Amino acid sequence: METKIVSRSGGVCAPTGFRASAISCGIKDPSSSKLDLALIWSRTPAIATAVFTQNRVKAAPVQLSANYLRADDPQAIIVNSGNANACTGPAGMEHARQMADVTAKALGIRRRQVLVGSTGIIGVPLPIDRILARIPELPLLKKTKDCRQAAEAIMTSDTVPKSAAVEINIEGKTVRLGAIAKGAGMINPNMATMLCFITTDACISKTELQRATREAADLSFNRITIDGDMSTNDTVVVMANCRAENRRITARGPGSRQFRDALNSLMLKMAKKIVSDGERVTKLVEVRVNGAASQLDAEKVARAVANSALVKCSWNGNDPNWGRIIHAVGYSGAKIKPELVDIYFDGLCATKHGIAHQNGISFKQLENVVSKRNFTIGIELNQGRADYHVFTTDFSPEYVDYNRREYAAPQG
Repeated sequence: METKIVSRSGGVCAPTGFRASAISCGIKDPSSSKLDLALIWSRTPAIATAVFTQNRVKAAPVQLSANYLRADDPQAIIVNSGNANACTGPAGMEHARQMADVTAKALGIRRRQVLVGSTGIIGVPLPIDRILARIPELPLLKKTKDCRQAAEAIMTSDTVPKSAAVEINIEGKTVRLGAIAKGAGMINPNMATMLCFITTDACISKTELQRATREAADLSFNRITIDGDMSTNDTVVVMANCRAENRRITARGPGSRQFRDALNSLMLKMAKKIVSDGERVTKLVEVRVNGAASQLDAEKVARAVANSALVKCSWNGNDPNWGRIIHAVGYSGAKIKPELVDIYFDGLCATKHGIAHQNGISFKQLENVVSKRNFTIGIELNQGRADYHVFTTDFSPEYVDYNRREYAAPQG
């Protein structure tokens, strides 16, 4: 039976017992009033799990949070934008600890119950005094049930705040899941340059929460790419506080499938929001590979096409250049036979058996597909039954111009 998933408002504040607030610290610019520090917390004890960047260069907050998760069950997340606190040495780690410590004191919980997130420029010391001075104000702010400000506070190059929430029914109990996220550039599978914080009032075992989170991340955040770059700060955290009072969800037990369906749906929704908001990109493209000899081969092909600068530039120019696609298929490292490859644009066959398909479909029809804001590239390898898909974007001149200047390190 299909799980009925209902969209809700409220983001991370939609589940019972969760609060969020945000404030301005002037992290990147002391004269700016931009929101740049957010707090998400549960008013009652919670459990949590997380997925972090696979980059070997990991920011201090990532290292600290991974360590805290091994020792305790977090109840709060403090996160700043404007500075990644990455490649900042021992001082960076101490600053992350101080953020957790001051937050814990403000909430009356233990330091290890606070996870820390940061996003922004790499290699610049965190202006910790500005941050620590304002953390105690966060739990006292009046608009603590409105997650929009928290979503705004974690934005860097994002053009819009990203939040969503869903509701399901488990054995007669209403269970909600909510999320906020940031991410717009340096997006690549195996975690993107992104942060996502998810709350739920579900009663669930920690083991099942971990398994469900890994599965959902693999089907969402590990399936998006803009430019092939992977950050030092990527983090997905899921907190559950049991306030829905449903029977405890365990592996393959009552409610397990419904919860996983809801978490998968929510993460995929957030992943699409991230990739759609790529830094000045204009198109959201799904690259779907079928008929591969193995899933690894299907993934290699999908990633090669999705990350090809030439392919992405042709999409930006509304050019249905299947030649660039098939050349990316060829260098992907997958086992393929060129004479078996078929390529489709929103179901319209452009290439059959590795050559142009003479089927009455005009260039104009294919051009119309690539001119749309959203479309799908289908690649049939005809080698087996494995499949894989990735969500990606085009490259625009504005994307290049933006990234030439936006993250330039301060001089002097």
